[in-house]
Amino acid sequence: VQLVESGGGLVQAGGSLRLSCAPSGRTLSRYAVGWFRQSPGEEREFVGAISWSGGSSYYADDVKGRFTISRDNAKNTVYLQMNSLRPEDTAVYYCAAVRSANSNYYYTNSGSYTYWGQGTLVTVSS
Repeated sequence: VQLVESGGGLVQAGGSLRLSCAPSGRTLSRYAVGWFRQSPGEEREFVGAISWSGGSSYYADDVKGRFTISRDNAKNTVYLQMNSLRPEDTAVYYCAAVRSANSNYYYTNSGSYTYWGQGTLVTVSS
């Protein structure tokens, strides 16, 4: 599964962006999806994740209440809605997917994921 992220860009602090993650040539059905980010000089960190049913999700503490992950399985796309953006949210954002037997499982560890996108840059100016 090749994942493609889109929607990154430059936004002012307090603004919003919506990232999309879609597979190339395959369905995301029965794949749990996670979002991660990496800032220059930093390790990749977990942002949030959603089960393949969409019924369960989980977020890192510093994005909780600001970011929301959703999925439209009919459109074969997972979204990361980012509101109230801060300069410290500046990073390359990656989506990742793993096939899951349980429809309500999500995964917070990057090592759990099988497929990764190439990333999309989000820059938040102060």
